[in-house]
Amino acid sequence: MSKRKIVVTGAAGYVAGRMLPALQERYETVLLDVKTTNRQGEEVAGIHIADLLEKDRDAYREHFRGADAVVHCGFVRTGQGEKRFWNEADNITMAHNVYRVCQDEGVRRAVIISSNHAADYYENLIWSGRMDFVTPDMLPLSDNFYGWAKASYELLGFMFACGEEGPALENVQLRIGGPRETDIDSCGNDLQQMHRGLGAYLSVRDQVQLVIKSIETEDIRDANGVPFQIFYGISGNAHNFWSLANARRVVGYAPQDDSQVRFADKIAAITQAAQDG
Repeated sequence: MSKRKIVVTGAAGYVAGRMLPALQERYETVLLDVKTTNRQGEEVAGIHIADLLEKDRDAYREHFRGADAVVHCGFVRTGQGEKRFWNEADNITMAHNVYRVCQDEGVRRAVIISSNHAADYYENLIWSGRMDFVTPDMLPLSDNFYGWAKASYELLGFMFACGEEGPALENVQLRIGGPRETDIDSCGNDLQQMHRGLGAYLSVRDQVQLVIKSIETEDIRDANGVPFQIFYGISGNAHNFWSLANARRVVGYAPQDDSQVRFADKIAAITQAAQDG
């Protein structure tokens, strides 16, 4: 049986790098980026250079031809001041170009690496005690350009999933939490910051599982029949404040890791330091 062909954009980036070995073992992968080295300066084998900001999609459409799905991790880093708007506007343009070329080439599904920041305004309400939990079906609200761009990925993706601009492009938006092992190290004795870091934690194997299930689950239609979903990309953490209910229900996501267990020793030390004050 032939392997599915999967395009991974932003393949030299950190989030893509966490799952590339697993994706390359499971699929025929096409790796795209504007550079061939990762943030450590190490060469990432097999990357094709492609600038997805280019409006002429003929410049890169060959890489998408025959693909079953695209995992879009590509983005432009944000500058300072007013540059933040223009950089994030470029990220929205890039997402649009990816959706368009997928539609052009008959790609079945786009899995988009979004961010929890698409709805990060709600964290203000959580930390002030006015809200306890955030679900993916809540209005995406952000108070910064980064989150605005991620919310725009989602709204644009929904439009393409509806099929009003051509064939419906199935769409899964993954609001990645904290895909790092080091966030807890910067908490000091701040229990609120610790809770946030533990709730956002996403292990490598849980990221891999969620992405694979987002690619392979046959039916991702929402309650209105639109093939579109937003999932939070976090592990099964006891400290979670973002809901995983729809990811469990729709694609059978069953996270294996819990930051409460993973970082038990560090949690004990931070808690003790807070008590000692």
